[in-house]
Amino acid sequence: MKSKYPVTRRDFLRLTTTAAAGAVILPLGMSFSDKAPAPMLRPFGRMKNKVTTLGLGGQASIQWTPDDVDPVSIITKAFDLGINYFDTSNVYDLSQLHYHSAFEKMNLIPGKPNYDKELRESITITSKTLMRWGKPGWEEVENVRNKSNGEDVQTAADDIRRTMTQLFGDGKGNYPEGSYVDIVLIHALESIEENDILYKGIETPIKPDENFGALIVLKDFRDGTNFTGTNPKNEKLLKHIGFSGHKNPEAMIDFMQRDEYDLLDALLVSINSNDHLYFNMQHNVIPLAKAKGMGVVGMKVFGAGTMYKEVPGFSRRPDQIYRKVGSTALPSNELIEYVLTTPGVDTLIIGIGQVDEDPLKCQLTQNYYGAQVKPDSMSQEKRRSIEAKTAKAAGERTNFFQLDKIDMTAPRDVKKDMANGSTKITWQTAYAAANPISHYEIMLDDKLVGKVDHKPQVLKSKPFVFETNESGHFRVYTVDKAGHRA
Repeated sequence: MKSKYPVTRRDFLRLTTTAAAGAVILPLGMSFSDKAPAPMLRPFGRMKNKVTTLGLGGQASIQWTPDDVDPVSIITKAFDLGINYFDTSNVYDLSQLHYHSAFEKMNLIPGKPNYDKELRESITITSKTLMRWGKPGWEEVENVRNKSNGEDVQTAADDIRRTMTQLFGDGKGNYPEGSYVDIVLIHALESIEENDILYKGIETPIKPDENFGALIVLKDFRDGTNFTGTNPKNEKLLKHIGFSGHKNPEAMIDFMQRDEYDLLDALLVSINSNDHLYFNMQHNVIPLAKAKGMGVVGMKVFGAGTMYKEVPGFSRRPDQIYRKVGSTALPSNELIEYVLTTPGVDTLIIGIGQVDEDPLKCQLTQNYYGAQVKPDSMSQEKRRSIEAKTAKAAGERTNFFQLDKIDMTAPRDVKKDMANGSTKITWQTAYAAANPISHYEIMLDDKLVGKVDHKPQVLKSKPFVFETNESGHFRVYTVDKAGHRA
């Protein structure tokens, strides 16, 4: 891959700050014409390839393209910088087709004489499906969505093939042998009802006269099997399965805790410096994903752009794309650093409004340099100061896609069983608020009789447990690291 811009991250960010203030004076001998520093890499869950700390999002101008922007140049510039994680979806309009055009330039179309197999194997391509059912004829269920931009898409299998033909084929249903994506995500998971549909055929047998969920379909296309009847050619079109979520930590936790089968390898999760103002991801969802060995990708670093514009909401038109670089009140690099120093986050994706030959005006180059940070490089004091700055500069409703803040909850579904003179108490995980959960206290009347350390509960079938030979009226309390109890 080609690289540009030899400036160190420290000097680049200093220049960025100066540029935001309206004046740039390059130090003597400094040039942006040669090579950028090699991108930082991090492990990515159970997956083979490490990932760059910045990935390219498939929305913004790659999805909603202004007339004066070339979306292909955004993608090829990401390759030039050494970025190796690329994101798209079946509901991102022309995004997959723009990737196809870039892949043609980068020799990433299988079957072509110039196919660069080594380059293909060094990058991670992720697509998504919003289909929840596995075969046609599904019933409408409240809080369960089935959606695609494909005209003839009725199932998750249709979405997988659509991704292949748009990324690597003719866009009309055909794709060459050797086509695959590294990850397909269940897109934008929001409700327990969706989980119930998605796990049909996994938690329950597949029956000829009943429908099943998308998860078992993705498993077929991952393993090259045809248990569902949707993969008659026994194709292997994806390597890993995961899911994304913007909104509801309870549903996301439930989805992971039901995975008794090691199906889920990746999580794409909304996380930014206003996360603490909502039912947060950083103390609830992300630690569980890491405990299950999943790769974690952050998104909505800038609140889908709402941190830099007044009207919150997802972009729906080219004129709604944010095309500037940060602001003096809220430097973009600090928001990027915040996410990449959130424990458990491996990489992040950002949609790009525009690129520019001047790196100080180029969103992609700015984000690239901002992302060159180590996981433990930000103090808690700095994190708190960025949170305060973000709330002040951007307001408290940036994360319109996220559920409102909750108080820390008590342990859920507490049960007591007695046998042979022993008392066994079990409970499901509590949900954290502003502080991580530390432990659980077990009280017998007014006496503390035990403590159980909190750790992410990886399976619903394996609740927290406390056993004692005493009997009586027990209560279980959640205690966070600040000493609050619930």
